Amino acid sequence: MAAPAKRGRPGPRRALTEDEILDAALSLLDEGGAAAASVRGIAARVGVAPNAVYTYFPDKAAVVKGLVERLLGEVDHDVFVDRGQPWRLRVESLALELRRRLSAHPGAVPLMIGGPMDGPHALALNERLLELLADAELDPADAARAAYLLIVYVFGSIALEVAAHHQPGPLPPESERIATRQRAFAATPAGHYPRTAAAAATLAGYISTEQYLWGLHRVLDSITTKLV
Repeated sequence: MAAPAKRGRPGPRRALTEDEILDAALSLLDEGGAAAASVRGIAARVGVAPNAVYTYFPDKAAVVKGLVERLLGEVDHDVFVDRGQPWRLRVESLALELRRRLSAHPGAVPLMIGGPMDGPHALALNERLLELLADAELDPADAARAAYLLIVYVFGSIALEVAAHHQPGPLPPESERIATRQRAFAATPAGHYPRTAAAAATLAGYISTEQYLWGLHRVLDSITTKLV
């Protein structure tokens, strides 16, 4: 009778880092949107059991917070910290930098606005924005209110732009997305929606950089308007 085969000793436990887990989560978001980045999906991507992920992050919310911090940490502060530049130009540079960074990972945008942004990178960004608004001669209270208004505008605009795409994965070029919207508005029954039909070209451009900056400039105008 043959001797029973000896069971081999288990191999070494797979070592992970927080960065590897965040890399996996971000790639899943990029490929399949928010629904794809489950803890089970992240574990499968890095080749471990789901429990191993919990060693580094207690739950999915912690993974999301880590992703938010990573993305905000990639924002290039050099584009808006030069206090020798006009404050409005610096706000515009910050708004365009945030749009560029977040549009590169559209699947992460809904998650970013779905929870508090209170990590070190988020706080550092807010501190810079408050400094910027102080240079616009706003008092501390008005600077804080204005900072919140700008954050709502910037992140809200990016979220709506991403939502208009309706599909997971990277955003197509801006011109292609505008053309898709133009075709959709061209099919709007003018008899039922005459004002919409007349404004179709402008409505199609809601997701454009031009519209983004138009709205930003109106917000900045309101910030510096003295209320009587």
